[in-house]
Amino acid sequence: MQDQSLQPGQILARGVARHLRFHDFVSLEEFVPARGLRIDVFALGPGGEFWVIECKSSRVDFTSDSKWQGYLEWGDRYFWAVDADFPTELLPPETGLIIADGYDAEILRMGVQAKLAPARRKKLLQKFARDAARRLQGWRDPGVSAFSDPSQT
Repeated sequence: MQDQSLQPGQILARGVARHLRFHDFVSLEEFVPARGLRIDVFALGPGGEFWVIECKSSRVDFTSDSKWQGYLEWGDRYFWAVDADFPTELLPPETGLIIADGYDAEILRMGVQAKLAPARRKKLLQKFARDAARRLQGWRDPGVSAFSDPSQT
């Protein structure tokens, strides 16, 4: 039974994150690489590579997303994660494809590799680590907001 409190895209993200662990990737959901952008699943691989995964729960969800190409510059590979009923012919063939549900996923097609510049990789790695630590602290100590920004206090 699926968790009723999760949105369809969040259910896909959970299955993707679980599957990526089998490939020795760690991930953050709803990662913000820059103001105005929010990546559904941002994954860090064992070799330091970053994968961007956007979860689409329906045709309308996909066709209403006009900003997805803006995410290409934030990872070494780009993937769509969709469920088994999604019309995959809509997805650009140069992008990766993951079929997922709330429990697992399968990578059907690898996205084209486009290596990040070293300076951007370093900045993303630091942000990934800080965001992960902040979320962990918020989980371990519910009195501290996991998403607080100390510069705003």
